[in-house]
Formats: sequence, structure tokens, C-alpha cells
Amino acid sequence: MIVAFSVTPLGVGEDVGEYVADAVRVVRESGLPNRTDAMFTSIEGEWDEVMDVVGRAVAAVERRAPRVSLVLKADIRPGVTDGLTSKVETVERHLAE
Repeated sequence: MIVAFSVTPLGVGEDVGEYVADAVRVVRESGLPNRTDAMFTSIEGEWDEVMDVVGRAVAAVERRAPRVSLVLKADIRPGVTDGLTSKVETVERHLAE
């Protein structure tokens, strides 16, 4: 599965980059395939391992923020691996036509 998620600390002011970095650090240290962009972090793996990482990322932000918002979107497709790369490659191939 691929999960795209965003963890946002609330009640800490406008500059939230250091809090978001805490969450992204958890994801990167997980060893699972992942990508971070301006809006979401995507992570790929089995349900239990991905949800564990998301939970730990939220907890990392929760330790320093009084409130946390989580937005999550999941693509659950058993048997598919390397979806983070292959989905983008498919779109790029069509754009090149």
C-alpha cells in the first residue's frame, strides 16, 4: 500500500517546519520507501508497518504540539511493489507521447 499523509501541529504558530521535520525524520528512519513534497509525505509498505510509522510520526509531533491534525490517503493494492516510482513513471511516459 501507499499512504500519503500530512501531519500538522496546531497551536504553535505559523512556522511549523521544525515540527514537520520531526515527523519526516520518523518516516525516513523507518527504512520504508518514502517521498516528501511540499504538501505530503508518501510511504510504501504493508498495512501494519505503514500505519505504525504514521502513528509514530504523529506521536513525534504530538510530543511538542498541543494539538495535531492528520490528513491521510491510502492506495491499498495487494501484490504491487515500487508503486511510488512506477506510478510516476507511467504518468511521465504518457506525458512524453
